[in-house]
Amino acid sequence: MRPVHIVQGEHYVTDDPEAVLTTILGSCVAACLRDPVAGVGGMNHFLLPGGDPRKGDADSVRYGVHAMELLVNALLSRGARRERLEGKLFGGARLITGLTDVGEMNATFAEDFLRREGLNHVGGSLRGDAGRRIQFWPVSGRARQVFLPKDTREVFAREVAPVPKPAVDTGALELF
Repeated sequence: MRPVHIVQGEHYVTDDPEAVLTTILGSCVAACLRDPVAGVGGMNHFLLPGGDPRKGDADSVRYGVHAMELLVNALLSRGARRERLEGKLFGGARLITGLTDVGEMNATFAEDFLRREGLNHVGGSLRGDAGRRIQFWPVSGRARQVFLPKDTREVFAREVAPVPKPAVDTGALELF
């Protein structure tokens, strides 16, 4: 087994049957696409659904629209055919309540993208309230998901907890 870790804004395509693509997701989404006939597949990892790469945005790699186009085009350049592509989508969790649900937006975007492009959506796991670690074998199409422990979610909750108010300043000064 040859692991390849995919981080936010990256994609990777291979026809190596020993390769396993891995990533860790919260509200981000990873699309795992493959052509079973050509024996080629790949994964991307994106942070936000929107953005327009044609506007020259340097951060466009973070956006789903750009990430999906890069992944599909990389597969096609390696011999895949659009009508045979099958996809599994993962991520899109809501890790922090009370803020915009970016995970939901990412999940909806990814599902809509596959539908609009006529790509076969064959599985995966979207939404929920837990982060996850994904492994994808791009040639066989096998995927494995492991949910991250609950205490991981508590770290995110502490990040948005109200900051305690400082003690009232009495003007006293203590020197040591």
